Amino acid sequence: MSTANQVLMTLRQIIRAAEMHDKSLSKSIGLTLPQLVAMQTLHDEGALTVSTLAREMNLTQATVTSLVDRLVAKNLVERRKSSEDKRLVVVAPTPEGLNLLDDAPQTLQDEFTARFAELKEWEQLMLLSNLQRTAEMLNASQIDAAPIFDVGALDRHPKS
Repeated sequence: MSTANQVLMTLRQIIRAAEMHDKSLSKSIGLTLPQLVAMQTLHDEGALTVSTLAREMNLTQATVTSLVDRLVAKNLVERRKSSEDKRLVVVAPTPEGLNLLDDAPQTLQDEFTARFAELKEWEQLMLLSNLQRTAEMLNASQIDAAPIFDVGALDRHPKS
């Protein structure tokens, strides 16, 4: 097998791992990875405005608004007036949302981040450089992407 085919196969394995993890997450807790990341961010940071949550997640406000709408519909987060500034509306996890987080599995990106942190700095930089070059070769380096290891639209419904 050619080296190019081995690289393409490895890229496909990465894509498939993300797809399989997404399906597993949807089955186990009924959320997509971006929805879970939003919940985790709210848990870690406390109640946030949608614009602040979007900034924390490195997503557009429109995408996060859609994510929050879906989480509100599931009664996992609530919108309420800010205690500091009554003009602001913040998003906060509900007790049901906090319970769901307690039962949530570790995400693939959390596993990656932990293992990546164990690498020496030169290994981290080499990996980053190689992935950036690969993105250039695929004409993908200018595509806007959030640091969420997921496939597909970030504001989609979870698959059943």
